[in-house]
Amino acid sequence: MSETDQTAGSAVPERVGVLGGGRMGGGIAHAFLLAGARVTVVERDAASADAARERIERSIDASIARGFAGDAAVLRAALTVTADPTGFQGAQLVVEAVPEVLDLKHTALRTIEAQLDETATIASNTSSIPLGQLAGALSHPERFIGLHFFNPVPASSLIEVVVCETTAEALPETARGWVRALGKTPITVADAPGFASSRLGVALALEAIRMVEQGVASPADIDLAMELGYRHPVGPLRTTDIVGLDVRLGIAEQLQRDLGDTFAPPQLLRDMVAAGTLGRKSGQGFYAWPDTPNPTA
Repeated sequence: MSETDQTAGSAVPERVGVLGGGRMGGGIAHAFLLAGARVTVVERDAASADAARERIERSIDASIARGFAGDAAVLRAALTVTADPTGFQGAQLVVEAVPEVLDLKHTALRTIEAQLDETATIASNTSSIPLGQLAGALSHPERFIGLHFFNPVPASSLIEVVVCETTAEALPETARGWVRALGKTPITVADAPGFASSRLGVALALEAIRMVEQGVASPADIDLAMELGYRHPVGPLRTTDIVGLDVRLGIAEQLQRDLGDTFAPPQLLRDMVAAGTLGRKSGQGFYAWPDTPNPTA
């Protein structure tokens, strides 16, 4: 179901939390800051919290330089980054944005729920794990929903709203209103492995990687085939670099477990991840990224 209409008067929650301040979590925080929310990001320790704040502030500066409306000082003042999960207290929405590891996400969701009252919404940014496998960690799964953001979050126009069997009936429409208030377009999907976007995107990326592995064509020519032949704005291999090869591998492994060997990761992908060739964030993937500001962030 496509949700392309805009709802006048939609607004994001006044207070939003994000568990995990990496590239995705930092981007989610940034998007809510631009929409007027006060945002608390919780990281695993003080050093990670400092790195997350630096990353988000750098992203804020870059977005304003590109013409996004906002005052950098005001946005910074609305941001709290901490290693203390009690910072989530009072939030109306908290989004978990930790890596695609089931046990880690269970722990994250329990940590979030322990700080919130029963009226607050908990969302997962999972890109591949079915929400039904996550909801069991919660005492109140009716307030749980998927909000799957895309990288880079501030510039991306799409968010998947994923509805679990336990999700309260009114919550999906509320979530779609939040998405529109972020200036993005929601699509609504039922809970299934990989949802809509990851399932299709990963299938294309894995086949492109197999083609590189088999010597069918160069990464640049494979990407051009999709960009010029099918009007994709960015080819599947450059997109994989942007997303992160480690992220692609984790999603592929999850989809292989849930959907079968169609999603078996190519050996080339495994080898590149093992070598630390992770794409843009490491400075090298299928392409060189020499201007990566902090390859280890």
